[in-house]
Amino acid sequence: MNRDAALTPLSVPEDSGIAPPKRTDVVGLDFERKFWGMGYKMIAGIDEAGRGCLAGPVVAAAVVFPHNCHLDEVRDSKQLSTIARERAEQSIRTHAIAIGIGISPPKEVDELNVLWASMEAMRRAVEALSLDPDFILIDGNRCFPRCPWPHETIVKGDARSHSIAAASIIAKTHRDRLMLRLDRESPAYKWASNKGYPTRNHYQALAEQGPTRHHRRSFRLK
Repeated sequence: MNRDAALTPLSVPEDSGIAPPKRTDVVGLDFERKFWGMGYKMIAGIDEAGRGCLAGPVVAAAVVFPHNCHLDEVRDSKQLSTIARERAEQSIRTHAIAIGIGISPPKEVDELNVLWASMEAMRRAVEALSLDPDFILIDGNRCFPRCPWPHETIVKGDARSHSIAAASIIAKTHRDRLMLRLDRESPAYKWASNKGYPTRNHYQALAEQGPTRHHRRSFRLK
């Protein structure tokens, strides 16, 4: 693998010539085909969930599909209902070659700040794959530091790259299940419904109960 290519990250702006689909459109393979055509075989899409939450971890996922594999149900996870997202997750797990999960806990979010904690979660997701990808596609405009893999960052990648959209679904469903478990431990905060996001009932519970060990103390909690 040519890791030298990773030293200069490429960022694809929204006006890159590969137009973002409409919000209801199936996410295509334009980016994957671009890099398959350049000789890369194992392309991993990377995305995270939970950056804006008051509680719980940031969760990132990495997904690698076989060449030309496309699943119609794979969309930006934010555009899917819970049921549709869970169905898409099952399809992804059935068809993907490899899936990796990376987690950054609340304490690390507080120590690093949420941006760099998200970067660490992404790195861990790639490292958790059962294979070594030869190219990675990353949602957003920044890659984690000292990335050893050739890569491209894609603004709004979860709506523009099939692999990244799949990673967004895996990250979201994995994190939602973690928050359901935490809700059983601390039901007053309603994490089963708000998933740790800054909702009215979450702030109300914080005012009444105070923060738990799962809260991010560097965030505004009142």
